[in-house]
Amino acid sequence: MLSLCGASLVSAHFAAPAIGKTAVIQFGLTPVFLTSNLELLGRLQSYLQRSTGCAIRLVNRRTYQEVTALLTSGQIDGAWICGYPFVSHRSELQLLAVPSWHERPLYRALTICDVDRRTSDIMSLRGDIHAFSDPDSNSGYLVTKAELVSRGLRPDSFFAKTLFTYGHRDVIRAVAAGLAQSGSVDGYVYDVVSNLEPAMTARTRVVSASEWLGFPPIAAPRVPPNPDMTPLLKAALLTMHEAEDGRAVLEMLQLDKFVVEAPSLFDPIAVKAALVAAAG
Repeated sequence: MLSLCGASLVSAHFAAPAIGKTAVIQFGLTPVFLTSNLELLGRLQSYLQRSTGCAIRLVNRRTYQEVTALLTSGQIDGAWICGYPFVSHRSELQLLAVPSWHERPLYRALTICDVDRRTSDIMSLRGDIHAFSDPDSNSGYLVTKAELVSRGLRPDSFFAKTLFTYGHRDVIRAVAAGLAQSGSVDGYVYDVVSNLEPAMTARTRVVSASEWLGFPPIAAPRVPPNPDMTPLLKAALLTMHEAEDGRAVLEMLQLDKFVVEAPSLFDPIAVKAALVAAAG
């Protein structure tokens, strides 16, 4: 069974095939990714190696901030990040590809609570112990904070207590186990967990859902450390659905494919980020 979003990745050193090149592409994974299934990681690495003709090193960190720092400083060639850090560092990053989920490059942020609780909107969560995913997560923090700020409220005074789980699955787990009364979570992750671990999500219910927002993207440094690697990585992602080994990865991720989108896809997230920044 896959473990989702936020579990630390065991250092992935899979045997690379004889590719005839010494070039290495370093690809970062954040808590948006399905991070602790070795079969998935092995298949992803194997596919990218075959498709790019380069050795692939998968680099995982616990927080979005850590991976984004590696990306913006040019220490890695690309990473699967979140829309919030993408818009926050748009001048330093280029957009390579966006996952398509249910035929669209979009997802929603959810607020969830205990299954037996009858609530209909975020205002009914006042005074809760509330679980967030990551302070740089769009769905796991920004959307909820922006909603409160738009009402003249702040999370630290609206909720009795807040905590960061550093993984969307762990937000669901915290609410399901009663460790938190409510939580902010990625709708894609919630859907995947519902398919893989229905007993967990059955102990929760969705209070509200955001508008459709740009799915967490694959980004590269605006000035890449190895310019020849960027087009190879982009092409491998965009053609993943055309290859049998690529389709196997996508099936495990429960995604359709990767697509090309304009950075403007993330403008609604940028609006939320600006609102929160203006509130201080």
